Amino acid sequence: MLNWKKQGKGRFLTVILAAGLLASLAGCSRETGLAPSEDEFATQPGMESGAQTESVPEVLPKPPEPPLAPSFSEAEETVDEPIPEETTSQELPEKRVIENIIIGTDIHYLAPSLTDGGPRFQEMVEYGDGKVVTYISEITEAFLDEVISLRPNALILSGDLTLDGEKASHEGLAGQLYRVEEAGVPVLVIPGNHDINNRQAARYEGTQRLPAEFTTPEEFREIYQDFGYNEAISEDSRSLSYVYQLDENTRMLMLDTCQYRPKGKVGGAILSSTYDWIERQLEQAWDDSMDIIPVAHHNLLDQSEIYVDNCTIEHGEQLADLLEEWDVPLFLSGHLHVQHTKRSADNMGVWEMVTASLATPVCQYGVLEYRENGSFQYKTWALDVEGWAAEKGVTEKDLLEFDRFKEPFLRKVFYNQSMAALELVPELSEEQKKQMSELYGEMNYYYYQGTAYQMRDRVKQNPAYGLWLEEGAASVLGDYVVYIMEDAKRDYNRVIEE
Repeated sequence: MLNWKKQGKGRFLTVILAAGLLASLAGCSRETGLAPSEDEFATQPGMESGAQTESVPEVLPKPPEPPLAPSFSEAEETVDEPIPEETTSQELPEKRVIENIIIGTDIHYLAPSLTDGGPRFQEMVEYGDGKVVTYISEITEAFLDEVISLRPNALILSGDLTLDGEKASHEGLAGQLYRVEEAGVPVLVIPGNHDINNRQAARYEGTQRLPAEFTTPEEFREIYQDFGYNEAISEDSRSLSYVYQLDENTRMLMLDTCQYRPKGKVGGAILSSTYDWIERQLEQAWDDSMDIIPVAHHNLLDQSEIYVDNCTIEHGEQLADLLEEWDVPLFLSGHLHVQHTKRSADNMGVWEMVTASLATPVCQYGVLEYRENGSFQYKTWALDVEGWAAEKGVTEKDLLEFDRFKEPFLRKVFYNQSMAALELVPELSEEQKKQMSELYGEMNYYYYQGTAYQMRDRVKQNPAYGLWLEEGAASVLGDYVVYIMEDAKRDYNRVIEE
């Protein structure tokens, strides 16, 4: 157990052994330019309202797929500067694991009843932001099956549970979560910006995108009442935030950072009254000698120079300062769709682990091993869709050969984004646009996985990169391409804190 203590006026936790298009690329908007205007569905009626676990292994067994990240020695050969020690893939010394927590985020589940798979639906998928909505039911089922087989201490779903907040999608997903709890794994959820009072809730029929019933805050809590809310030891009266007692030593601080009154917004914020509630929970945890693990949908820190607006919690430095005052060591979030990690306060404060979207290839999730002395290891695992499909007798080729399907699919989506952006740069020939878009697709694919460092040297040698630095700089994606290269310093799939 972590050792809490007072020091001076502060309270500290001592850890022993211690932009339109750009926003849509990282999951910070609801859809690309194909979506109708925000008010298109404004007249759509929304209903106004409102386990004892089995024993679990101390260390999660590894899935059949090896981790995405290369070994430390491999990474050093591909990066100009050394990868920081705390993000290497070396294992922690043997210590008793207190928690094995699986983090799944940005599932963007769409109920099968809301689509006929027709041309308007396919257009949304191919020209969207990379979510494999075509197979989201199968991906969700495979993920939950994998969670059950791994038997973690808890499954955390950190928002954007649905594609666009459709009530039918929430109800369908919640129905599937019960089997995880029945297997002895507690499921804890919080909403994301897509989930509540979202006027973009839609169903797809042929060539049409039609309104679907959206979900109110009261309905969200009712639908997911058995996944954290009814078991909460404290709930915030002004939001959907709550505290869940994970075990005798640890509490999960599940933070609702979404803005949905009167209707959903993309960006995140926390009410002043909720800050008061958060501080009371931190103080109570100190009084009770409890560890706190905070979870939110939106990002605590500015994870990139490009993705700030609508991604980082407004005035998030207030929350970061509060967590640092209480020496909370880590923060879990999603929203960005890009796999990324960062530490606050000049690499001396809170570690934030942003887990990539489960709906976006390579369809990965986070695993947190949290130890009794405050050390932890965070890593990501790719979902074994192929193994699940073979076991279930699925006949769909894309699922049986998902490892071959996923990269071309996502690179094609990014290629389409780039071609649309470069249409506004008349100086470029059609062939140049295609070459630049091919490179952009490759770069963004690696960036989404948190492994852009693997292709950095190769990109520098590609003539299309020179075009991006020159003519392409005038496009809406110019700064983003440069930033990918600047940020391609290390593997963002691992954090080790001893």
